Amino acid sequence: MSGDKKTTINGSPSQYVKLNVGGSLHYTTIGTLTKHDTMLRAMFSGRMEVLTDSEGWILIDRSGKHFGTILSFLRDGMVTLPEMSKDIADLMAEAKYYCITPLVESCEQALKFKHREVEPICRVPLITSHKEEQLLINSTSKPVVKLLINRHNNKYSYTGTSDDNLLKNIELFDKLSLRFNGRVLFIKDVIGSSEICCWTFYGHEKKVAEVCCTSIVYATDKKHTKVEFPEARIYEETLNILLYESRTEPDQELMKATSTRGAVTGVSSYTSDEEEERSGLARLRSNKQNNTSLNQ
Repeated sequence: MSGDKKTTINGSPSQYVKLNVGGSLHYTTIGTLTKHDTMLRAMFSGRMEVLTDSEGWILIDRSGKHFGTILSFLRDGMVTLPEMSKDIADLMAEAKYYCITPLVESCEQALKFKHREVEPICRVPLITSHKEEQLLINSTSKPVVKLLINRHNNKYSYTGTSDDNLLKNIELFDKLSLRFNGRVLFIKDVIGSSEICCWTFYGHEKKVAEVCCTSIVYATDKKHTKVEFPEARIYEETLNILLYESRTEPDQELMKATSTRGAVTGVSSYTSDEEEERSGLARLRSNKQNNTSLNQ
């Protein structure tokens, strides 16, 4: 600015000076600024020229965010450091600029301690809306596994093993979350559709597979909800979804080779009723073949 000028400062320790540090205004004494062997002592003991504006503010071209902390350290020789690692790193950068070695060392020790702190092994978001679910799926580059647990919406009674199997599904979800947390985004849904227990697998923001673990059993007097625990199929789809870690589509031949049910085309879906039907058909064919052999 046209009114700015260079001058030297060489006053008594009790003399107050006005500082404009990157737009942040501070008012302190020369005694505070020259208390320790730093660059500020050189600036305010007459050894260096300083830039002042027309109103007498001494201009320092640095960020003023942490300059108050710098002044507190110069006054007391100690200061409470920020909570966030980024703020500590920013403060350390300013301390290095002003050559305040003890404060730099304090920041370094604090950052080392922060790095040693135990981070959560994994975080599993609990979605609260369909919009939030889509936002999570679309904002991650990882494949996604979602478990829908929605027992409170069921209007039928349960079969004897349903509650136990429901718990097993939840326990498997927790185990998979711990094992693949760095590679897969796991989401828990408790507000979804009318399904009671359903696994959904997403790759490249698209639904690629689903394992539905519930079906309706018709008894003589009423309907019952049957919950299955298709552990092997859930593991299979989880391993298949790892093929979507790369940005390119997974090779279909590889998908076929790693699948126990043949090539994966589009969205695959499992239900316990379908599995029982397939098993029943297989048994019928086997019985027919045996009967034919006996007749011959």
